[in-house]
Amino acid sequence: MAIELTVNGRSTTVNVPSDTPLLWVIRDVLNLHGTKYGCGIGQCGACTVHLGGQAVRSCLTPVSAAANAQITTIEGLSPDGSHPLQKAWLEIDVPQCGYCQAGQIMSAAALLTKHPNPTDRDIDDAMNGNLCRCGTYVRIREAIHKAASMQSQHQRAGAANHAAGTAEGGL
Repeated sequence: MAIELTVNGRSTTVNVPSDTPLLWVIRDVLNLHGTKYGCGIGQCGACTVHLGGQAVRSCLTPVSAAANAQITTIEGLSPDGSHPLQKAWLEIDVPQCGYCQAGQIMSAAALLTKHPNPTDRDIDDAMNGNLCRCGTYVRIREAIHKAASMQSQHQRAGAANHAAGTAEGGL
């Protein structure tokens, strides 16, 4: 069956059964290997992607549910690693084995979209169900706070630049 998808801003058509898990379409058909297979039952979070801006477990999501929606994988979050979460992850030295990190980052990105300045409780609630065998949960929380701060600083700088341009008659 031909299914139209938009993955990381690019439209594509895939010919797969409509009940094929989105995870396998992303990995095996589209060759985007950042999204990981972990448990296959939606319990570990390694396969987390954004579907219409919401964090979803791609191992449980049939590809037919993703038709006509924006799908974002870790590769589409920021191809050059410049997203504040990716920067914070490296600065805080979050990953050990790294296997769960794409899913962790995608869940954290969905959180920061809804809660730009999350509390520890917001983070714990949003990240619940994203398992890390290495136990880097404290560093994950710290990195999310750091990324929120980085985003906030970037937004303040953008607003200040905009205001300065307006005051000078530049806009």
